[in-house]
Amino acid sequence: FPVTLYQIQTKYRDEERPRAGILRGREFIMKDSYSFTMDDAGLDEAYKAHRVAYQRIFDSLGVEYAICAATSGAMGGSASEEFLAVSASGEDTFVRATDGDYAANVEAVITPAPAERPIDGQPEAKVYDTPDATTMDTLLDWARSEGLEVDGRPAELTDTLKCLVVKVTEPGGEPELTGVLLPGDREADMKRLEASLEPAVVELASDEDFAKNPFLVKGYVGPKGLADNDVKVLADPRVVNGTAWITGADAKNRHVANMVAGRDFTVDGFIEAAEIREGDAAPEGMGTLTLERGIEIGHIFQLGRKYTEAFDVKILDENGKRSVPTMGSYGLGVSRLIAVLAEQMHDDKGLRWPTTVAPFDVHVVIANKDAAAGEAAGSLAGELDAAGLEVIFDERPKVGPGVKFKDAELLGMPLVVIVGRGFAEGTVELRNRLTGETTNIAYGDAVATIRELAGK
Repeated sequence: FPVTLYQIQTKYRDEERPRAGILRGREFIMKDSYSFTMDDAGLDEAYKAHRVAYQRIFDSLGVEYAICAATSGAMGGSASEEFLAVSASGEDTFVRATDGDYAANVEAVITPAPAERPIDGQPEAKVYDTPDATTMDTLLDWARSEGLEVDGRPAELTDTLKCLVVKVTEPGGEPELTGVLLPGDREADMKRLEASLEPAVVELASDEDFAKNPFLVKGYVGPKGLADNDVKVLADPRVVNGTAWITGADAKNRHVANMVAGRDFTVDGFIEAAEIREGDAAPEGMGTLTLERGIEIGHIFQLGRKYTEAFDVKILDENGKRSVPTMGSYGLGVSRLIAVLAEQMHDDKGLRWPTTVAPFDVHVVIANKDAAAGEAAGSLAGELDAAGLEVIFDERPKVGPGVKFKDAELLGMPLVVIVGRGFAEGTVELRNRLTGETTNIAYGDAVATIRELAGK
């Protein structure tokens, strides 16, 4: 020890149907590795080494990506980061800070909590009849019609409090009712909620659950009624002591105003369950958040001793004592990168393969019916092959130059050599698909020029 085991192999996913091209195919190629070290310092070193290796791989491909803080999910562990390639067609949403290098998967975003406020001197809570306030918007309309104010200003949706009732089932346990408090201007993000409670299973309370618990009045649930009936209450980080809210009064057609956290109700903990929006405050004063879409191309975890302890793995350490090793897990989506390169690097003509992973280094095209030009093109393809380059040679006799050019653009090899009309003057045309540049070079210099451009 330390030791790292890895594999690159075909894997299978139990999808109902493939979708999003090869992004969600049932069969895909993945590289994954696992580090085993004897202490946490070794795990940190292995984790950093994999992180740097992945960065070098993605940088060599020219991929635009972000390293995002992520939740560990079902894998568990103490730390987790995702590598997300920026793409409008991506299936993951992540955030970036406008004034810093912070990036995170939406599920992992931490909401900055405001400072607690003084409770003394705040108006007493008061219950109101609200027969027509059946939605958050109509509740706000009612509050304004009553002239309710918060901090000397008219009430806003941010001053209302939703009480979401869910059932949480811990592994091996029974479902337990739990209240989740959210500012009224925010929708619940179930993925964030589930990630916050991993590995427990979360589901919304059903009509049957409401019927079994008469203190739950649908549409009018409040934090006090939940706490009074021994239901755990988890709150959004913005619900700090001293904040005043308009919320359900645990009775039909009734709401309560000036419900102050820390005075009129308390919470059992805080939870990230509210939706994230463009323009939300970024952590540590790094400006605001922007929302982007991405394709997951890598994920690294510090698993710790979760699995080695579960499987009772013990190794003799340097002192001859039996010790439990610590693990890291590191995955990279090989076939997903094909989709990423196609999404990020195509133009209106076709693909544009990076030199490092192009199926062929150079595409040789005959664009002249002259026999001498055809023979010269064949010789050039052979010389390029002998020089160690991978060559695709378009010598189709009954296909016009225009079609051949279009096919070359579509296939997207980084370099295209055209042996055409210029051959009579001893030149060939060299097109660079990555830069869009076209130059004429001497036929005799073609092999050396192409080798240099291809890095061979």
